[in-house]
Amino acid sequence: MMRLTRRQQEIYDILRSDADIMQRPPTYDELCQRLGLRSRGSLHKHIQALVMAGLVEPMEGKQRGIRLVSAAQQEQGIPMLGRIAAGHPIEAVEQTENISVPDAMAGSKPRYALQVSGDSMIDEGIFDGDYVVIEQSAAADNGDIVVALIDQQETTLKRLEQQPGKIILHPANATMSPMIYKPDQIQIQGILIGLIRYY
Repeated sequence: MMRLTRRQQEIYDILRSDADIMQRPPTYDELCQRLGLRSRGSLHKHIQALVMAGLVEPMEGKQRGIRLVSAAQQEQGIPMLGRIAAGHPIEAVEQTENISVPDAMAGSKPRYALQVSGDSMIDEGIFDGDYVVIEQSAAADNGDIVVALIDQQETTLKRLEQQPGKIILHPANATMSPMIYKPDQIQIQGILIGLIRYY
């Protein structure tokens, strides 16, 4: 589980204590009041971090709020398969563990997560240390950001361009050049569908 800030831990502790004695979770307004916050805006970023960590989920309706994610739900993550280069390709490394993701990112098709290493995709808002959620696929369309396996040895995260007789992997960093390969050198392993960042 990600390390929580003091305020995030305080919110999580309130939800846990309320779960034992209250019939319903607190609304956003009630949380603001209990935490001494003047607006929902300052609460929102902490809530989002807890949602991304898979610890809470938003509730819709007249009195919008959040509730704890059950232990069973928290265990339903996606495989975390190591690191991927967003820069020069690095050796493909598999180290399977699970990472919690929001339901919208879990999806029904096979998906997995990788931690980004490098800065070649920063113009797409993908930074070193971020986690990317990948939908497993052996094919992709031009313009998709993909996990590409190069020569069966190295993986990289790049924007895909397929042309007759060649595949171009485009970085999203003005200081870096595209990488050009023969089609038989590249194997698409998945398509980017989500991003997780811990602060």
